[in-house]
Amino acid sequence: MGPVNWIAVVVAVLVAGGLALVWFGPLFGRGGARRSLAPKPLAVKAMLFTDLLLVITAAMLGHMFARVGADTLAAKPWLYFMMSGGLALAFVIPALLTSFGLTRVPVRVTIIHAGYWLAAYLAMGLVFYLLG
Repeated sequence: MGPVNWIAVVVAVLVAGGLALVWFGPLFGRGGARRSLAPKPLAVKAMLFTDLLLVITAAMLGHMFARVGADTLAAKPWLYFMMSGGLALAFVIPALLTSFGLTRVPVRVTIIHAGYWLAAYLAMGLVFYLLG
């Protein structure tokens, strides 16, 4: 196992967090929920909690890429996207669909959130690819 690229981990968190600001801001708003111009304290806390979870996610991706090894990743660069996108498609999105379905979240909101997580994981994979 090679070393975890901690610089890529930090940059991946920043990219995925920045994507969230754009995704849930100008791009899709709050998924059709009531909008407010002033940030709510709860929204700020939720974003900080999301950032903490993104640190865990990016660290796990960094660990996975370190386990695969730099030589393998250099020979097969598509693994960055296959592994990061695969995690989103095989674990994160099904868990999201299950929990959102059980709590009767509207389909539009569910699709927006699922799209974010796929885009975020692929963006983190891109960061590791570029900084690998």
